[in-house]
Amino acid sequence: MNSDQSNGALLVARDVHKSYTMGKRTLEVLRGVSLTINRSEFLALRGASGAGKSTLLHLLGGLDAPNAGEIVFAGQKLTNLNGASRSRWRNQKVGFIFQAYHLLPELDALENVCLPARLARVGAGDAEARGRDLLARVGLAQRLEHKPFELSGGEQQRVAIARALINSPELILADEPTGNLDSHTGDEIMELLLALRGERQTTLIIATHDAKIAERAPKVLELVDGRLA
Repeated sequence: MNSDQSNGALLVARDVHKSYTMGKRTLEVLRGVSLTINRSEFLALRGASGAGKSTLLHLLGGLDAPNAGEIVFAGQKLTNLNGASRSRWRNQKVGFIFQAYHLLPELDALENVCLPARLARVGAGDAEARGRDLLARVGLAQRLEHKPFELSGGEQQRVAIARALINSPELILADEPTGNLDSHTGDEIMELLLALRGERQTTLIIATHDAKIAERAPKVLELVDGRLA
């Protein structure tokens, strides 16, 4: 067991850099980010638009790879995983919640929620049972067969939360989860997300520019110009 694991760390980023080449120009987004996130921790990542919050979440969740530095999850270096292995790890260990929901329009609510479980080769019956339970927990037991266009923004985000939890991930990454919602619906979504996190003791990282949301986290980090302030 390495020192990070023995100290209760689930996720560690060490001197992470990320840049993108746009024609002849290089855009530096992250400039040496280091952080440690413990198991069951709730962390808010604050920063203005363009500060690098989404980029950092994508790196922590294995959706992208850093140009330099390393990210370690439960003692495993993500940079050592090839594309297929990283996809399997992401499916089993990480739940994503996006500002724009990213539900598949041709699938109904239950099918959207069950999709990650089916990709993880969970049997259809077991996946559906999990999906029904989660949709009931998020208040959508009567909306199982509704397509995304038949749901409000708040209902779509509830479906997205259920989908993020279907494989019982150790880590949830939420990128501006209330950004497309009015303040009342956003408050409801935050209450639901925090209640579910508490029930499961899941590690949660929320990226937000909203000080009101960030204040609910016991630990807040601020990204400024690609660095943690």
